[in-house]
Parts: sequence; C-alpha cells; structure tokens
Amino acid sequence: MSIVPTSHNHSIVAVLVVFSFVGGSGLVLLVGGYRLSRTEIHPRFHTAILWRSLAGIGVMLAILGLYHVQPDTGLTNPTRSIPILTGFSAVAGFAVGLSDGRAKTRAHALEQKNRQLERVQEQLEASNERLEQFAYAASHDLQEPLRMVSSYLQLIDGRYGDDLDDDGEEFLAYAIDGADRMKEMIDGLLEYSRIDTQGEPFAPVDLDEVLAAVRKDLELKIEETDAAIEADALPRVHGDERQLRQLFQNLVSNAIQYSPSAPRVEITTERDGDEWVVSVHDDGIGIDSAEQERIFEVFQRLHGPDERPGTGLGLALCRRIVERHGGEIWVESEPHEGSTFSFTLPVEHDRHGPRPLDDRGTVANP
Repeated sequence: MSIVPTSHNHSIVAVLVVFSFVGGSGLVLLVGGYRLSRTEIHPRFHTAILWRSLAGIGVMLAILGLYHVQPDTGLTNPTRSIPILTGFSAVAGFAVGLSDGRAKTRAHALEQKNRQLERVQEQLEASNERLEQFAYAASHDLQEPLRMVSSYLQLIDGRYGDDLDDDGEEFLAYAIDGADRMKEMIDGLLEYSRIDTQGEPFAPVDLDEVLAAVRKDLELKIEETDAAIEADALPRVHGDERQLRQLFQNLVSNAIQYSPSAPRVEITTERDGDEWVVSVHDDGIGIDSAEQERIFEVFQRLHGPDERPGTGLGLALCRRIVERHGGEIWVESEPHEGSTFSFTLPVEHDRHGPRPLDDRGTVANP
C-alpha cells in the first residue's frame, strides 16, 4: 500500500496493492485507487486509513488461518478465494478508515475553530481592557485642566461680568456652558469605563427597593413634570444594586424627559425561564426604527443639547450594565407613539425561592 500526493488539487491517491499466490503457481496483483480530498480528510489521518485497510486484510488472513486449524468451517477452496477475500477486506477496512477519517477531520476542524475563537475572544478582552484603562486615564487626566478652566471662567464672570457688553456676556455664557457639558461627558465616560472594572460583586437585589430609591432621586423632576410612574410588584434578581439603580434611573428619567406634559411611565415584568424581562413604557415622542440601534452607542444623540439636555451616554451605560449582568436591552417604538425599553436580568434563586407568579407570568403582590 502507498500514498501518492498530488500537487495541483491538494489531494492524495491511496493505492491498495495486494499480492497473493494462487495454488502456489501464480501471482495475482489487485490495484485499487481512491482520491482523498485534503479538505474532506486532513492529511494527518491518511496513514490511519491505510492502516485500517491493512487491518482488514489481517482479519481475513486470520480467518483463513483458522481454516487450516479447523477445516470444517464450510469455506470452499479457501486458497483460490484469498485474492477476493483479502481485496474485500482491504476495501472494507478502507471504508471504515474513510468514515473515521472524516469524523476526525470534522472534530479537528471544530477544535481549531474553537481555539481560534478563544484566541480572538482573549484578544478582544485584552483590547477592551486596554480601551477601558485608556478611557479612565484620559478622562481622569482631563478633569484637572477642565476644573481649572471652569474655575477661571467663574472668576471672570464674578469679577468682570458687569463690565462685559452683551456679546461678551453671551460668549462667556457659551464658554461656561461648554465647560459644564464637557465635565458631564467626562464624568459619564469615567462611569462608562468603570462598569466592568469597578462594579460590585453580584448579590440578591430587590427591584422594588431599587425603584423606590430612583423615585426619591427623581422626586423633584417628577413633581416639576407632574409625572406618574406605575409599576408591577418587581422581582428579586441577581446583580449589582448600584448599577441596577443607575439603569432604572436612566430609563425612567429618559421616559419623563422625552414625554409631553404630565408623562405616564409604566414598568412591567415578565418571567422567561431563568430571566426576568423588565419593560419601561412611555408615551413620549418615539424613536424611528433606523435609530433604534444607534441610540445605545457612546455619545449618540437624536437631538442637540439645545433641544434636550444630556451627554449621549445614558443608554450606552444602560447597555453596558445589562451586558455585565448577562442580559440584553432593546427598544420597540414608533415616532409619536411612545417607546418601550426592555431588558433581561437573571432570576435570583435563593433559599426562599422566587416570588409567586400570577396568571400573566408577572410577580404576584406579597
């Protein structure tokens, strides 16, 4: 038996050669060929295929040897049958080797892909970590000069504001406003870079308590806009309480900000296996479908700072927080018909068990 490589189509030909004596008087040569694709069967398994063929021949020869020990096997004229039987055995062994080679090739290819994916994932994680470190360092280093600029602008306004003409007052107001917005953006970028690196360990979190804290934080805004916030009895989840509080605050604050007078915000929950789906509904201005993915990116805004306040980081922070908790966040909306922001969080399995569900799959009131 031999292996003959070809140089053009990157395949090999396996040649089976069987020599046998017929009645001790002649030599029979059986030759069979099969083209093995390198993509179908990896070259490292080609030799194993030939060994399977040899094994098939060996098995048949062993059977023939047993005949001479036990002649009453029923085999007619075994000497003349040697070429046929050994050829058949070689082909059978070859077929088994082909099947095994294909299976091993697929397993080998899958293993290589998994290793490649692991390397890519490691590179991405290292790259993300470097980017987070850079964002944190850059933001931190920018704070001091910006603080100095803001301080001197305030001094100029306090000491010389009365001496400025209308244009001077306008220019100074623009400078102070720009410095304030820059500070907000740097603070947001710092917070964004800390989501993974400086988050708290996960623990049981009662979302009812989280929402109560958010209501208190937004109390003034709720009173000023006459907003109404309605919510189901919220479940316990497994997560970082501080980050989940920020998540709820960003979404509820946006729902109030982008709604007309007397906005109505509704928060609902639904159990889906080992996850809770939490949805924040509003009756606001809505979002065009073409913008619904972009709004979760860093510094992406649908309106200018003069129209709506903000840094363009709120929803990006929400996505990072949800992703850290192993969930997803998305929005369903139509222009002028309100929006529904939904996200998933892991169920908290504690010794008391989850709160019972009602017929709708939501948390029953305690």
